[in-house]
Amino acid sequence: MNIFALASAPRFINQTLVALVLMTAGSLPLTAQELPDPTRYEDAILKFEEQDRLSPPPANAIVLTGSSSIMYWNEEAPADLAPLTVIPRGFGGTVMNDVLHYLDRVALVYKPRAILIYEGDNDTGRNNIPNDVIIDQLEQIIARIHTELPETRIYVLAVKPSVLRVASWPIAQELNERYKAIADSDPLVTYIDTATPFLKSDGTVMTDIFVEDNLHLNEKGYDIWAAAVREVLIRYERAFE
Repeated sequence: MNIFALASAPRFINQTLVALVLMTAGSLPLTAQELPDPTRYEDAILKFEEQDRLSPPPANAIVLTGSSSIMYWNEEAPADLAPLTVIPRGFGGTVMNDVLHYLDRVALVYKPRAILIYEGDNDTGRNNIPNDVIIDQLEQIIARIHTELPETRIYVLAVKPSVLRVASWPIAQELNERYKAIADSDPLVTYIDTATPFLKSDGTVMTDIFVEDNLHLNEKGYDIWAAAVREVLIRYERAFE
C-alpha cells in the first residue's frame, strides 16, 4: 500500500481504514497476558461478602458460579433446584479466568459439597480467548478445588448456543468436547450438557428462547436450562441433603 497516498486520502477513507484495522485487531485471539482484568468485578464480590455478613450462607451446599447465565438465574435457582441447597454466585460478563481469580471468595470460602461452573460463553463468543487458555484455567480451578476440598464434586456446564454468537459456535462446541473429556478422566468432575437441549433437530439453535439481545435466556430458555441442570444434580446430589 502507498502510505503517501493513504496520508493524502480523504478523511472518511482514513477513518474507514482505521476502523477496519481495529476490527481486525479485535478478532485476534487473546494471549494469557491480555485477558480482561478480573478486578473489574471486585464490587460484585464485595456485595456477595456483604450479603454473607447479613445472612450467613448454608453449610454443605452447592455453589453455582459463572457468567451472566448464572447471574440471571441467581434468584430463581434455589426454587428450580429444590430440595437441593444452593448458593448462587453468578457474576455477569465473566470469563473462566475471573472464576479462577475469585475462586476463594465465590466458592471455596463456603466449603461446599459441590461447585457448579458455567464459563466459556464470553471467552469464546466475545473475548476470543483460545480454548487452550480456557482449558488451562479450568484445570487450575479443578486442581485448587481438589487440593483444598478433596471431596468436593465439580459440575462443568457446556457452553450454550445462541443466535448472537452463532459464528463462534463451532469453537464453543470444540470447547464443550474438551470439558467432557476432562469430566471423563476425573471421577469428581461431571459434565452437564446445557447445549444440546437448545438445538433443533437440524442442529441449529432455537430462536424463541432468548430475550431481545439473542444471547441471554428468556423464561422458556431458563425452563430448559433448569431442567437440564436439575436432572443431573438431583441424580448425584440429593443423597447428600
